[in-house]
Amino acid sequence: MIRFHYAWVVVGITLLTLMAAQAVRAAPGVIIVPLEREFGWDRAAISLSVGVSLLAFGLGGPLGGYFIDRFGARRMLVGGIILISAGLGALLLMTELWQLYLAWGLVIGIGTGAAGQVASAAIAQRWFRTHRGLIVGLFGGATSAGQIVFIPWMAATTEANGWRSAIVLLLGAALLVVVPLAVLMRDRPSDVGRRAVGEGATLTAAEKADDARRTPLREALRRREFWLLASSFFVCGYTSNGLIGTHLIPHAVEHGFTAVAAAGAFSLLGALNIFGTLASGWLTDRYDNRRLLAAYYGFRALSLLALPLVYDMQGLILFAVVYGLDWIATVPPTVNLTASIFGRASVGTLYGWIWFSHMVGAALAAYAGGFFRVLLGDYHLMFVSAAVMGFIAVALVSRIPQSGRPMPPTVFEAAHA
Repeated sequence: MIRFHYAWVVVGITLLTLMAAQAVRAAPGVIIVPLEREFGWDRAAISLSVGVSLLAFGLGGPLGGYFIDRFGARRMLVGGIILISAGLGALLLMTELWQLYLAWGLVIGIGTGAAGQVASAAIAQRWFRTHRGLIVGLFGGATSAGQIVFIPWMAATTEANGWRSAIVLLLGAALLVVVPLAVLMRDRPSDVGRRAVGEGATLTAAEKADDARRTPLREALRRREFWLLASSFFVCGYTSNGLIGTHLIPHAVEHGFTAVAAAGAFSLLGALNIFGTLASGWLTDRYDNRRLLAAYYGFRALSLLALPLVYDMQGLILFAVVYGLDWIATVPPTVNLTASIFGRASVGTLYGWIWFSHMVGAALAAYAGGFFRVLLGDYHLMFVSAAVMGFIAVALVSRIPQSGRPMPPTVFEAAHA
């Protein structure tokens, strides 16, 4: 008789947590304009709060990864959701700009970082011996599902009842996740007397060595592979969460679309992202991860070049389709390369720092988008700069060694070994 594996309970709880966290993460695009109107804050000032939040979100990655590697995902995810809930509650009471920076920028930023992609990457590595790329892709798709479920609902709620009603909606979703997360989540297969999915009764010598291999952060920082992954993921954050995630809806409204139509396009983008990320996970388990990343960044750059030319619904939908297939597709191959190069025992910590680079790029784009919108009157320069960076990322990932084999040391690296 086939026994149900508890890994799927862990996957289900992780999916719910990621959906709730990403719904909060994507909310600024809906409430930027209402905050401008109610408080008189300009776009750059509000965008700075998003930038601070993205930076804190990124910092939550390596800190969370460090604690997950040592203490498990359960405590980290519960703590993240509690912080998110506290930050949302504080937003309902705010009257000053500094309170937005504190609640949205720091509290929600750290909370979503603790309950985000780094934790899910570590969970996939712990609970699955096979199909890890597909599971990471599934988790990436969950973040898009959060957009699909909540963003149109938030936009309609904001238009009908104001932005605070939308925040209450998010707060309720976050609180609903806490109980099953605290009660049902487990850190390791051994906690429920099972082995990882796909793991035999005994491990081969190669599997034991792979599980035990750990690269300290100090050593990773001396290797070019780490910096190639981190710098390309910086571009990913700049072009996705920072620019499109924060500014697509305001940009579309300024091009003549209603807020609900723009949110609908953003939701479609999220829907296509589920398919794209799952497909990327499947491809990651089978094909050269470097070539996958090069293709993803190249298509992303081309779509960003076209966005300033979009003024009709057909064009906006086409952008949402093309960009949506690509958005989080970069995550499965990046996680897999991190594991194959540095060891699976190091994924939480090292991918956490690579993720931090991603969110530094996102924070920069979130603030720069608002700054240059105020300075120039539109977002066109930002979209072009993001496209150029996408092409640079193609060159960066092409330099990563195939199949995770270490690159030969440079003269500098050899001298400091």
